[in-house]
Amino acid sequence: MDFADTPEEAAFRAATVAWLDSVTTRRDASASRAAATELEFEGRKARARAFQGKRIEAGFGAITLPRAYGGRGGTPIQHVIYQQEESKYENFGVVEFFGIGLGMCIPTILHNGTDEQRSRYIPPGIRGDEIWCQLFSEPSGGSDVAAARLSAVREGSDWILNGQKVWTSGAHFSDFGIVTTRTDVTAPKHRGMTVFIVDMKSPGVEVRPIRQLTGESSFNEVFFTDVRISDANRIGAVNDGWNVALSTLMHERVGIGAGMPGLDWRKLLSMARGSTLDGMPAIDDWRVGDRIVDAWLVDFGTQLLSFRGQTALSRGEAPGPEQAVLKMLKAPLMQQYGYYAMDMFGESGMLDATSLGDDWADVETAWTFGAGIRIGGGTDEILRNIIAERVLGLPQDARPDKNLPFNEIPF
Repeated sequence: MDFADTPEEAAFRAATVAWLDSVTTRRDASASRAAATELEFEGRKARARAFQGKRIEAGFGAITLPRAYGGRGGTPIQHVIYQQEESKYENFGVVEFFGIGLGMCIPTILHNGTDEQRSRYIPPGIRGDEIWCQLFSEPSGGSDVAAARLSAVREGSDWILNGQKVWTSGAHFSDFGIVTTRTDVTAPKHRGMTVFIVDMKSPGVEVRPIRQLTGESSFNEVFFTDVRISDANRIGAVNDGWNVALSTLMHERVGIGAGMPGLDWRKLLSMARGSTLDGMPAIDDWRVGDRIVDAWLVDFGTQLLSFRGQTALSRGEAPGPEQAVLKMLKAPLMQQYGYYAMDMFGESGMLDATSLGDDWADVETAWTFGAGIRIGGGTDEILRNIIAERVLGLPQDARPDKNLPFNEIPF
């Protein structure tokens, strides 16, 4: 495992920092929150789109995508380096609006789509001209992506879609989406799926925002009623949608495992130094110290796992199973750190940021939104199964429905 950049990587990192210094400012969490609340939705979207345009123009907006589609044609390690450096700066909500498209949908089209689909959708997608969402989860499926029941029935050169998706991030402002459908109910569930590109403004598509515990509505229910899609918008072969969906999910888990917003051990340490617990500085309480040390150990351990993956990328190799492990370890941390902070403040930990100050907003977000991170990209339990079966080689769980025709599975 290498911890130092090669000369080429160091030069790319220096160029990245120089460019970021020229177009944005170092991140200030409280200032970022204040700026975000001052802008209405359309203003935030326009600001994110403008910054993504600057990133593309400078060669940082789609580093690993081919030049033919507007990317840089760079290496995965260059992408990692850029993400490391940009995380220290204000990026004007690029992830909120374009993260799913750039991180999941566009790579799926690149690796599984037709030449026509790549030419049509990748350039405007990476410029930020079009926004994407991912329509996989369904009310009866949970984390079982292969349990998709939204039907797609062939009618000439078109397909007619009927059914429902849920927990779709950004569906209310997206232009296009990647959707999993059931095209053969007589085949086993993994062999009767097909994936399509859907225009989110198509007749019959209805988006209903879901009110979250945080007070936001970033997730949605999406209903399809006789939605007509051309076969030209099919990604991959008919009934081979499981393999297409797998490629999307791997990109999703990489993105979620790469970094978690909000609290970390440094902020917990700062809070402990500035608060009292049972009449003495919280930092002097051994229980608080134990939790901060635990937070540091997890952070350091996951950082080493990240370095291992980065070393593989730097050598031109494909990373191993580290990303699944990272996602499983890091996803619960938001809730865990939120609990640490609230417990540290005793009874006052039940109050909100209007009483405890702007910095407390990170604690609120960690506690209320953390559960969603543990579900998105595969639940903790699903990831444990994947690691146990595919990494450690342990016996598989019993799956009595695996080879049953889909229409014989008792839901």
